[in-house]
Amino acid sequence: MKFLACYSLAIAVLLATGISVSAAAEPDFLTADQRAADFVDFCQFVEEEYAYFDLKKTDWARACKFYSAQTASVVDRDAYVALLERALGELYDHHAHLGTNTQRSPRLVPTQTDMIAAWSDGRAVIVGVRSDSGAEKAGVRPGMEVIAIDGETVATVIKRIEPKFLSREDTAAREWSLQLALAGRHDRDAIRLSTKTGDKVREFKFAQAYPAPSSVLSHQVFGKVAYVRIHNSLGEQSLVQAFDNALSEMPAAQALVIDLRDTPSGGRSSVARGIMGRLVQKTLPYQRHELVSEFRSNGIRRVWVEYVTPRGSPFLRPVVVLVGRWTGSMGEGLAIGLNATRSAPVLGEPMAHLLGALSETVLPNSKIAVRVPTEKLFHIDGTPREAFIPCAITSPAASSFTTDTELGSAIDLALKLSKQNSAPRGLTPCGRKAGRI
Repeated sequence: MKFLACYSLAIAVLLATGISVSAAAEPDFLTADQRAADFVDFCQFVEEEYAYFDLKKTDWARACKFYSAQTASVVDRDAYVALLERALGELYDHHAHLGTNTQRSPRLVPTQTDMIAAWSDGRAVIVGVRSDSGAEKAGVRPGMEVIAIDGETVATVIKRIEPKFLSREDTAAREWSLQLALAGRHDRDAIRLSTKTGDKVREFKFAQAYPAPSSVLSHQVFGKVAYVRIHNSLGEQSLVQAFDNALSEMPAAQALVIDLRDTPSGGRSSVARGIMGRLVQKTLPYQRHELVSEFRSNGIRRVWVEYVTPRGSPFLRPVVVLVGRWTGSMGEGLAIGLNATRSAPVLGEPMAHLLGALSETVLPNSKIAVRVPTEKLFHIDGTPREAFIPCAITSPAASSFTTDTELGSAIDLALKLSKQNSAPRGLTPCGRKAGRI
């Protein structure tokens, strides 16, 4: 089956152009045979190309059999999209998505969500709230337990979302379902959240909102440290020139902090390589790939290494990378690439853990694009990208430059590295989970 490679650009393009939303329902928009044929192509594409079945407990054959039987009764486009979404949800993979949506579709995670939560002893506990989001402005904070969403218990909402066709229970599937529940749907202008902290119950109502950046990046100098914050623009080629301009305006800096905490929507490899190219003086490997479908078809592994090459006058002073739960896809790739090429410390909260590089097929009759991770991605040392662990900031550094304590810690570390000091203050020992390639 032919398909178009699109990698992490897919989500960035969706965000930049606006995800297409179906208009009014179109009765019999396809014949029953066309609906069935498209669903066969959909199932075959995922079966042959999806790279992460080894991490999932999905029984894809059972899922396809169950959902394909429903194509006969699905007679309008919105309902057909919903059917494909439910089937794709059996992968419980935030990176797998369609190239279209309806008003009842779930919002993209992490791009369109204000909150990230995790299960703790059976409780849904918020672990991250997006900066300047509607949730943050309403008063939602990490540590709060979510007990109800839009008037329904968390258990009720999760049960409706969870994958149905798993060979055995998987906690990752419940985590995926929880994030989707908190993200909500496109037709919900506001979300009602009931939380509990100790014995105190609070009610919140707010619009899911994440301010659009006014520029591709912002930059300034803190003492002797240059600071560049990338604003969810890793899919825009103009970012490379903006990064060059920022460096040229901070020539006396003795270290550099690159802030990737607002890059949830992925981007282009060429943009990430362009940024890294200004920070190296020789060609270096920054990421490994594996095309799993080739091994699946012939038993022979296909593995290759992607390189970054120097561009212009290199900035060779220490680099520190700041990441968080809204660092996704290409943002994660840039973080591990800087760690690989520059030994740059990566600080902050866990990243989004979006799996692999995307490829696409377009279903021949409905023309709906289906995007799933088809290449596994690794740090150059063999660690899976999704398993990379940033250094946790346990004792945020006080800073005269900013009230952002994470940024203050990054600036503090950058200054220490510029003076060749070791054992940076306030960081736990960090590393990467074991992984092989």
